Amino acid sequence: MAQTARKVNTSALRRRRAPGAPSLFRLLRVGLTLLAVAACAPGGDRARRDDESAPALRARALVANIESPGATRVGALVWRGGIALTADDPRFGGWSDLWVSDDGRSLRSVSDEGVWLAASLDYDAAGRLARASNARLGRLKDVDGRPLRGKADADAEGLAILADGAALVAFERRHRLLRFEPRVGSVDGGLAGVPRVVATPPELAAAPRNGGVEAMAALPDGGLLLITEEMVGRDGAMVGWLGAPATGGWRWMRFHYPVRGGFRPTGAAALPDGGIVVVERSFDPLRGWRVRLARVAAVALAAAAAGDTLVAIEEIGRLETPWVVENIEGVAARRGPRGETLLWLLSDDNFNPLQRTVLLHFELAPR
Repeated sequence: MAQTARKVNTSALRRRRAPGAPSLFRLLRVGLTLLAVAACAPGGDRARRDDESAPALRARALVANIESPGATRVGALVWRGGIALTADDPRFGGWSDLWVSDDGRSLRSVSDEGVWLAASLDYDAAGRLARASNARLGRLKDVDGRPLRGKADADAEGLAILADGAALVAFERRHRLLRFEPRVGSVDGGLAGVPRVVATPPELAAAPRNGGVEAMAALPDGGLLLITEEMVGRDGAMVGWLGAPATGGWRWMRFHYPVRGGFRPTGAAALPDGGIVVVERSFDPLRGWRVRLARVAAVALAAAAAGDTLVAIEEIGRLETPWVVENIEGVAARRGPRGETLLWLLSDDNFNPLQRTVLLHFELAPR
């Protein structure tokens, strides 16, 4: 669909349409996406397959802006390349969060159908994201060692790698946190193992069934940040928690994350400067997918630790057509070789044939 859309004479279209009117590309893409919602393939083989596999990944390079191919900056986000990914395993897709290693060379992810993914990342000579390879994926297990099945149990939405290497996975519907112990030298890092339950904030049990923890980040001091997608708190903000390290887990302090314009938080990651980056997503029939990235500065995070406060946020970039955009749910942040802050964004394709799994790479411009 994207190749066909790029053949449209968009410059002529811009001359004819009224200011602010949606482009033909946007209308076509949104219309097709809406038509495909009802056509998403059922679980089928995905739900039955439990083995680990090493699927071949196919990566297609993406353009940052389809109407201005030379454009490389939107807000504070500087384009460092992007790829659309496909694989020959029916479980590939639905990715809900993202972790990238300190050197930027490997990733891990979890899906909303209870599957984990590990892969290698490659870059060109200019440091632009070029390929993903060496994929390995399998099904997450429950505390009894059985593979997670069914949306109620397998809806993984958040992933954080803790300081000791353990992987923490947040689930919706049956709201809970599972800790997977690290396995040194393993590709999966422990995600293929048998987890144990970690205590959550008691209030989380009251979150909407499909609106629990969507954004989770491990903090440098051993703390943990959680933000819900649809649990409304003070002033219409979303409820979140900061967890201070405590014996066997965390001591929770509630805060409130402000939302506006139909955006809701779907992912979070710790920034090298001590702050947090949060991915927010929105969708409507006219504008399609839109993504907003916000920063919670270290000082604002410290203020939130006082409890029951409305955290201060700063918008750092927004992706919407004609910029490359999808249903972004995962974000990772690392320091680059020049000391720059690098971001990776990963999408959930909903196993929809007219959506894509995209991995986008940006540099965060200094203030």
